[in-house]
Amino acid sequence: MRIGLLGTGRIGSFHAEVLARHRAVDSLLMADADAGLAAEVAQRVGGEFTPAEDLLTADLDAVVIASATSSHAELIGRASRAGLPAFCEKPIAFDLPGTLEALREVEAAGTVLQIGFMRRFDAGYAVARERVRTGGLGRLHTVRTVSSDAAPPPAAYLPLSGGLYRDCLVHDFDIVRWVTGREVVEVYATGSAAGPEMFAAAGDVATAAAVLTLDDGTLVTATSTRCNGAGYDVRMELAGELDQLAVGLDERTPLTSTETSGPPAPAKPWSGFLERFAPAYEAELDAFLAVVRGERANPCDGREALAALRVAEACEVSRRERRPVRVAEMPGA
Repeated sequence: MRIGLLGTGRIGSFHAEVLARHRAVDSLLMADADAGLAAEVAQRVGGEFTPAEDLLTADLDAVVIASATSSHAELIGRASRAGLPAFCEKPIAFDLPGTLEALREVEAAGTVLQIGFMRRFDAGYAVARERVRTGGLGRLHTVRTVSSDAAPPPAAYLPLSGGLYRDCLVHDFDIVRWVTGREVVEVYATGSAAGPEMFAAAGDVATAAAVLTLDDGTLVTATSTRCNGAGYDVRMELAGELDQLAVGLDERTPLTSTETSGPPAPAKPWSGFLERFAPAYEAELDAFLAVVRGERANPCDGREALAALRVAEACEVSRRERRPVRVAEMPGA
């Protein structure tokens, strides 16, 4: 297959390496707003550089979009109009109107859009889903998620990120839906900008917490922070009437027990998302290429991204208005 890659920054460069060595990819064309960067990455992985304005008019079988978030919706629309299957990093757009418009383009064109929620392809989350769906935990009553970055992003990134709920916690909202098979019906969220001044300056929070109520009464707590000096920490705990289990708890989890018989601080804690989820990122691209070849159904289409974003939007309203918010209040149901 002949694959186009738009965006060769941190995640785009990782995708370039995965695609360049994939058995199903015969040639890889890549472009970026920074032409020099795209040319350098193309040379490094054995791909082919092309100007950004020309990539979607090239002879391609599919396109992978890993460019700046602000460009996602436009590029999804262009790929749809060109009849190209597209894989796009989350989010589709910063807001619900932009997301809905992009999805209308995909639907009108009848093309494939797969969204990059990589946790769905992590082995631990897959086991949790199986245990929950087959009744291994009994009636699920409580879920706890943690998403903590080892260090904050550059200050210039924050105004472009969409905020902590849309940029980071949206992964938790998606994986809660995927693992449990239930929908979020109500949220109550709060956040704190305590810490580096850049968060308040960007109108964002450095730490956030949300209580979610699922449609079967299961309660979920979701917390996130940009400033977790112990390391990169992404976990999920699921508690049922018969059993409990944890995803993301291993010898590299940046968590130290105070019990004498408990685990010590990890010798090499996880440093970031690319290290922690590298196999999952590879698996989601492998799945996309299988979708393009007609070998499997789309594992994460645009409607899944819309559902997670509606929860994130509800959390933003809840934080701002200091009240519980029904997800049904958000457009796009």
